[in-house]
Amino acid sequence: MIRETVRELPAPTPADLALRDLPRDVATHDAHMAGVAPMNLVEVGGSAGAAALPFPITVGAWNLERCLFPGPSAAKMSDRSLLLVSEMDHGMARTGQRNTTRDVAAALGMDYAYAVEFLELGLGSPVERDFCTDDFNALGFHGNGLMAKTALEAPFALRLSGERQWFRDAEQPRLGERIAVGARVATQEGPILAVSTHLESACGPEHRERQVRGLLEVIDAEFPEVPCLIGGDLNTGNHNEGNWRAEGLFDAALNAGFEIHGGPEDQPTTRPSLITRWPERSQKLDWILTRGLRMGETEIRSSLDPDGRPLSDHDALVTRVIGLNRSKL
Repeated sequence: MIRETVRELPAPTPADLALRDLPRDVATHDAHMAGVAPMNLVEVGGSAGAAALPFPITVGAWNLERCLFPGPSAAKMSDRSLLLVSEMDHGMARTGQRNTTRDVAAALGMDYAYAVEFLELGLGSPVERDFCTDDFNALGFHGNGLMAKTALEAPFALRLSGERQWFRDAEQPRLGERIAVGARVATQEGPILAVSTHLESACGPEHRERQVRGLLEVIDAEFPEVPCLIGGDLNTGNHNEGNWRAEGLFDAALNAGFEIHGGPEDQPTTRPSLITRWPERSQKLDWILTRGLRMGETEIRSSLDPDGRPLSDHDALVTRVIGLNRSKL
């Protein structure tokens, strides 16, 4: 686990970015990443204060697809007091070199924790280059965030089991693996563990099941008897004809005592966007998993802004935590 926190992630050094001539194997990747400081830290910030969250707690889980529009995205989430976000840029030309997680948290008066999933060398896809303000990335960070309208206690990050697929990309090699970002969050009935995660897309269901099993094993070992909420883009159905029902990760979660929340079963969570303009299919990729919590209804909210502009290729999951249910721990 990554436990060391900083107020601002350090910039990668030229040596950190020297990926192109490295052998494309797991051992080389991991040895190099171990020496890259920003890949082994959690950035924290915000000014939410320490008051415990009252119930019901409105929770949002949203893949913001780079977060092209931090201000309008924050406005869409103004009713939420706990947020799990993924695909958040930090120092990328395509999003104006902004720290998008910090900007969203500031607009909402939240504390945040952010960890780098990938250190990217390139500017992105041809479509993404249309949004670039510069011909370089100031930092090249892309990752996940957790935000709350209270202090985040003992924030951490955890890299998930993977095969370093993106390190082997010939045109735009990336350093990193899929990641989860978590922290304890104070509520008026006691602490809960909140975890924002993003599972692998470029793989089959067995790979994602391994990632979930590994995450749950760590949670059980490090946070026993703490009510837990995990959410994000689980990429269910990717490389599997869109068949999310065939994902073994659901059985893994159920067997560990978790409940599964995805909104209406027949409602997808993806849509065409400014970046993903012609998706092959609508998919149901986003989920919230809970244990030891009393839950209200889960819905899928549109990512369109008031002018009909898509803020992401994912709609947001929104659910409500009514209270704790320690009998289910």
